[in-house]
Amino acid sequence: MKIGFAAPVSGAWATPANLVHIARLAERLGYPSLWTYQRLLGAPDGSWGEANRGVHDPLVTLSFLAAHTTRIRLGVAVLVMPLHTPAVLAKQITTLDLLSGGRLDVGLGNGWAPEEYAAAGVTGRDLGRRADDFLTCLKTLWTDEVVRHDGPYYRVPPTRFDPKPAQTPHPPVLLGGAAPAALRRAGRLCDGWVASSKADPAAIRDAIAVVRAAAEEAGRDPAALRFVCRAPVRLRPSAGADQPALTGPVGKIRDDLEVLAGTGLTETFLDPNFDPEVGSPDAEAGRALERVELLLGELATPSGELSSRAAATLA
Repeated sequence: MKIGFAAPVSGAWATPANLVHIARLAERLGYPSLWTYQRLLGAPDGSWGEANRGVHDPLVTLSFLAAHTTRIRLGVAVLVMPLHTPAVLAKQITTLDLLSGGRLDVGLGNGWAPEEYAAAGVTGRDLGRRADDFLTCLKTLWTDEVVRHDGPYYRVPPTRFDPKPAQTPHPPVLLGGAAPAALRRAGRLCDGWVASSKADPAAIRDAIAVVRAAAEEAGRDPAALRFVCRAPVRLRPSAGADQPALTGPVGKIRDDLEVLAGTGLTETFLDPNFDPEVGSPDAEAGRALERVELLLGELATPSGELSSRAAATLA
């Protein structure tokens, strides 16, 4: 299981200088990937969590980081499809893929906030069928010489979409979602699946099995799929009996990552943005940066991968 890292996109520590510093440090330490996420709005009462109070745009952030890095892959988990149209998003993703030298990974999902749908002027109905049409339209734009798409929700008249992405046939598309239909959609149409950071290891293992089965039924190779999960790490000085997974000292976090490695995930990325002592607008930026630098250094591996010693516990 590869271990990536998250860029500073939420809270007081998400400054231009810290973005460049963390990206370059992660690249220098051998992390294979750097990730962002999308949150358009925040709850007025803060009920969506500290990490969702103030979040930078993910694609603009990745474009900025592409200019300050050379090797590390750049990912978003996830873009909310209903907030975009396929043609406009395809152009943004294509441009970023070209400017980054083909280093982009694209996570897509349906989101969960009615307030964001309303602000974008879209409906939250028929999200599953819309997702099917959205994904099909994206691939048509990226792969057909002359594009024509007449779907139930999206339409592109006969035109050309150029230039094409740097990666062939297009940047990897990873689908988020936990519902059985979303898991099957990931297996049928996408290059992999993004697990919920709130899912327990057993649920992740079971979901991966559904995605793999759907891929095989569609005549695709399940072994070629990627399975990615956000690890919302919270570095603390001691490990209490009631602490959740990925919270505590570095040793406990490493043990929890080994359990995740036994689920079938191909990649997990450490995300301190979801630690209120890091990703909150009220956090002290200097201390947040020190905490993240410690995590980066302690959890770096020479190969960028973590082997599981705990796989047998989930067998």
